[in-house]
Amino acid sequence: MKYYAKPLNKLVNELNRLPGIGGKTAQRLAFHILSMEDKDAFALADAIREAKTSMRYCSVCGNLTEEDPCSICADESRDRSVICVVESARDVVAMEKIREYRGQYHVLHGAISPMDGIGPEDINLKSLITRLQDEEVQELILATNPTIEGEATAMYIARLIKPSGIKVTRIAHGVPVGGDLEYADEVTLLKAMEGRREL
Repeated sequence: MKYYAKPLNKLVNELNRLPGIGGKTAQRLAFHILSMEDKDAFALADAIREAKTSMRYCSVCGNLTEEDPCSICADESRDRSVICVVESARDVVAMEKIREYRGQYHVLHGAISPMDGIGPEDINLKSLITRLQDEEVQELILATNPTIEGEATAMYIARLIKPSGIKVTRIAHGVPVGGDLEYADEVTLLKAMEGRREL
């Protein structure tokens, strides 16, 4: 049965393809967009089009950028002896929000996942190896996600890089601030114990 006019149906279907957007949310968003003032709806469409056409990957670190190299790689005040390896450009944003890390980044654009057919050659790893040969890097911080794929990727990179003499570290994982021990799973508690430090 046809519930919507063809253009509305197309809008709902396209919104439904976005991550985390189910059918009902897609429907609500579509109706909201149609109820917006024309100028606001067109501004949204223009913003999507502009972001899609003007954004690209930084040739140095792989972060999303409008200019190449990105503002982080171009910033001379950042510490070039440390590179933080992350899975996606979203992770760079998360790290920058803490305002403590002043080194460089390298975005892998994914993680090694043999089950999904993603190997080391399918992520942005080759350019990391090239960077490590060209730059005066002393430490590589592996900040991949604490998933099976993220851990596998971190272990693979660590084994690959350690023979070069570059210090390889892994971000700590464990109980989140505000969390209760009784609700933490065994792996999280184990990681918290392994990552403990002296006060």
